[in-house]
Amino acid sequence: MKEQLAYVFVTPYTLFKSRTGGLIARLLARSGCELVAARMFAPSRELVQEYAEMIVSSNDSWERKVQELIRDYVLTKMGPDPRTGARRRVMALLFKGENAVKRLRDVVGFFYPDRYSGETIRDTYGDLVMDESGRVQYFEPAILVSPDDDSFVHKLKVWAKYSETDGGILDWAIKYKPGEVPQKTLVLIKPDNFRFPSGRPGNVIDYFSRTGLFIIAIKVHRMSVAEALNFYAPVREVLRTKLKDVAQSKAKAAIEKELNLKLPPDAEKKIGEVVSPIYGDAQFNEIIEFMSGYEPSELPKEKWNEPGTEKCIALVYEGVEAVKKIRDVLGPTDPSKAPPGSIRREFGSTIMTNAAHASDSVESANREMSIVKPEENNFKRIIEEFYGKVE
Repeated sequence: MKEQLAYVFVTPYTLFKSRTGGLIARLLARSGCELVAARMFAPSRELVQEYAEMIVSSNDSWERKVQELIRDYVLTKMGPDPRTGARRRVMALLFKGENAVKRLRDVVGFFYPDRYSGETIRDTYGDLVMDESGRVQYFEPAILVSPDDDSFVHKLKVWAKYSETDGGILDWAIKYKPGEVPQKTLVLIKPDNFRFPSGRPGNVIDYFSRTGLFIIAIKVHRMSVAEALNFYAPVREVLRTKLKDVAQSKAKAAIEKELNLKLPPDAEKKIGEVVSPIYGDAQFNEIIEFMSGYEPSELPKEKWNEPGTEKCIALVYEGVEAVKKIRDVLGPTDPSKAPPGSIRREFGSTIMTNAAHASDSVESANREMSIVKPEENNFKRIIEEFYGKVE
């Protein structure tokens, strides 16, 4: 079986209904394919028309009627609203794996009228409602997936061609009521969610959907050592002071046990002053290794800017009080202190492997986004590396 790069497009309606996390969870857990890139689009009329013209194909195993339904859906529901001209959001996901097209199609499922068994993604999230005469009354595919013929490569390249003009951070795509002041905040789905193929990344995203906020950017990111050092720089000094009591206590216990003596308070304090910055730096280096895959000392400095080995998903959420809403759902840093129903209580295990990161202020979000660069177009780059240059 050959390795393929296959696409999934999450429809505007699915995004609007905040079903995205559940879909991603099923795609990851059931297909066994690796998520290698993601990008938000607000498709232009030109992109929609060019893509729609390629949908109906005699080589695709799906019935022509279904293909025509998808083509008409793309033309009417994925492009700009004809009444207002407002752009609609679409999430593009790229999966890699052996026979990826078929594996993803099996998870997505076929269309069956009035079937709601939940076996496939379309059983659960899609709808094909027909009247007694067989006329379609309502159609919502939930997601669009690569066809099982070679045309999927051409379709991918069409989306790649428009990925700069129609994709990135869609900070103009959401309309707000008068007086509402939206915020943008950054979320990282951390590397502990990618240790083995599972639905965890999607499940974490599903928890964030409770906030009612809008995803306006997404990127699969491998943090470099340089990025990790910059991203977590504010934490370094905090660790040196915050962990002073812990370091002092551990050092005291180790010395007293090893030398079989009792330290006086003044000696204990002096040891703490020496040990705590070293201990804090060691904890900081563990964070850098956790996020990038490398301790700074293990990697030559000229390689610090190269992508690391660990994967995360960067998401930008937008909405009123976005920072507070996201952090409320996330929970405190220590999972043992997080309330029931929070992400870190459900998915975290330690202070470091705690499922996700979220910006603590608008200023922090802006700083962190400048490092992670969620607008960066990895989507096009990976397609070109796999299938050749996009014209």
